[in-house]
Amino acid sequence: MAWFKRQEKGIITPTEQKKETPDGLWYKCPECGTVSDMGEHRRLLYTCAKCNYHDRIDSAEYFEVLFDNNQFEELDAELSSGDPLHFVDTKPYPQRINSTQRATGLKDAVRTAHGQINGLDLVVACMDFKFIGGSMGSVVGEKIARAIDYARKNRIPFLMISKSGGARMMEAGYSLMQMAKTSAKLALLAEAGVPYISLLTDPTTGGVTASYAMLGDFNISEPGALIGFAGPRVIKETIGKDLPKGFQSAEFVLEHGFLDFIVDRKQLKQQLSDLLTMLRPAEVPAAPARA
Repeated sequence: MAWFKRQEKGIITPTEQKKETPDGLWYKCPECGTVSDMGEHRRLLYTCAKCNYHDRIDSAEYFEVLFDNNQFEELDAELSSGDPLHFVDTKPYPQRINSTQRATGLKDAVRTAHGQINGLDLVVACMDFKFIGGSMGSVVGEKIARAIDYARKNRIPFLMISKSGGARMMEAGYSLMQMAKTSAKLALLAEAGVPYISLLTDPTTGGVTASYAMLGDFNISEPGALIGFAGPRVIKETIGKDLPKGFQSAEFVLEHGFLDFIVDRKQLKQQLSDLLTMLRPAEVPAAPARA
């Protein structure tokens, strides 16, 4: 029965001996359709070799990109959400938290760490979209607030990497309170003269955009990131008009003055270290000794 054998140029391979390509070896760009192997995709820091589309990555990848030799001290790693409102949708909130923790290996939607980039100290808070859509709950707000306190106490610049669908509905008012809490902590950081850089990645929306994501001394973004408060569909339905081309893209937001610059992920570490060097306070020379 030759129909299930390959017979060409002397090659005869029975079906049971055919070798399938293992999953995860190839990456197909959702923007231009270019296919590349995952090793090359990782080497390009998860960007497309042809069109430079920036694939979404999580805190583990950002820490690897930024921190020297991927060495860092994680802060408040074990904080986990409670259930202050006894919220139930399709399942009780504690069950949703537990199942998401098992599926992702994360405790919540943000990780915070202290390490060095090109030899310069930096505190980083990075959000993970795969944890309930990167939603901002009480743990997210608390971990960011503690990271800011750590940066202020040790006078280390602070980098916030935002990637979020907005506030977490399962915590209602507790979630919205995190906007005020993190903003107040950033005001204290500014009073102390410690630099704060906000990196907005795809997507940054909702209460995160309305609070700490837009409060940086420098607000920067990756190319093509969706940035806004409400999503484009909601805005279009509300105003009843078609939106401009590229509405709420990083490039659109930059053109309208809400970003300082857009940085390619492959240049992110170097540009951040250059910026941190520029923001470093000058050392005050010692007073000359009196005769």
